Amino acid sequence: MTYVCPDDGGNLDIVYDFDALRQELDISSILKDRVESIWRYLPFLPVEEIPGYATAIRSVGWTPIFAPTRLRKDLGLPGLWIKDDSRNPTASFKDRASAVVVARAKEIGAEVVVTASTGNAGAALAGMAAAADHKAVIFAPRSAPPAKIAQLMVYQAQVLLVDGNYDQAFDLSVQAADEFGWYCRNTGYNPFTAEGKKSAALEIWEQLIYVRAFDKPLSVFVSVGDGNIISGLHKGFKDLTEIGWLEQMPRIYGVQSTGSAAVANAFNAGDEVIHPVAADTRADSISVDLPRDGVRAIRAASQTGGAYITVPDHEIMAAIPELGQVGIFAEPAGAAAYAGLKQAISQGMISDADPVLVLNTGSGLKDVKAAMASVPPAQVIEPTISAVEKALK
Repeated sequence: MTYVCPDDGGNLDIVYDFDALRQELDISSILKDRVESIWRYLPFLPVEEIPGYATAIRSVGWTPIFAPTRLRKDLGLPGLWIKDDSRNPTASFKDRASAVVVARAKEIGAEVVVTASTGNAGAALAGMAAAADHKAVIFAPRSAPPAKIAQLMVYQAQVLLVDGNYDQAFDLSVQAADEFGWYCRNTGYNPFTAEGKKSAALEIWEQLIYVRAFDKPLSVFVSVGDGNIISGLHKGFKDLTEIGWLEQMPRIYGVQSTGSAAVANAFNAGDEVIHPVAADTRADSISVDLPRDGVRAIRAASQTGGAYITVPDHEIMAAIPELGQVGIFAEPAGAAAYAGLKQAISQGMISDADPVLVLNTGSGLKDVKAAMASVPPAQVIEPTISAVEKALK
């Protein structure tokens, strides 16, 4: 169980034998694969597929990419796509990391997997562990949205609500893993999490970049909390470049709430020193005082020609119904990426000639309270046709 660098605690990358991969693989071997999940990319993953378990863990990934006509018109951006990762089994992007971590736990014989989470990572681990008949322990802040806590309970995980914030839950979960010999899934700590998350980059390449052959690099907008998703995307694109399948590195844009912007602050200061903040945002999934994968998150933008954008909570909340009008129900963290795109356009960072992909990382059903706050209340009427006519007017 190796998690971080023993010398300085830095995040570790899993390294592949790309010379061997180049000899053994060709693009057609991936394109012809009928498996529509992350497991189609097994040569790029550091685990073996779990055989014979419930479909939940075998159906992670291969989420759809949509071309939202109305948003393209509203933004004046004809090359806009949205990848909707709320279609994963537990309704969030975090299933990708949890599926790989559970597979790793099986390989090394770890009986219990533990994680800290504001909700989504915990739900993903609980769901994937249940599908693989594995034990899971989840530390979550007491303030996590009830819908996310309900998922943890239904999946039969051992749930411990911490009377504190995410960062305190994180530290406690690491201590518990050390004390009891559990395998720790924590993002920005376990290197296998980024490997699961990089699968989204492999899908973006196959579903969009490879078939479209853009003249300009694709710009990818993603919300950032602890930094592990954006780091995973960067890792996926780098792996594809190493093997010679990706000619233009996408530009990666990280989006944070102004109330939780530790990574953006460091990026805009021009250094890689992450200073903790007192996180305060409605977007609970990206509410982090001290990002645990902050350095790699900075490099994901700086090394690709991207940037970091901060958006206030009122813009995040306004983005929820805007995505809803094209059939995508995003939680606040997912909507933050779209709000960041709008700000990038207004600042001249994105032009109408740029191909752009926005990544929605989670379903609005994860936080119904926030969703209801983003729209006016529904009308209540008398059960008569005249009342209907009056309401329509």
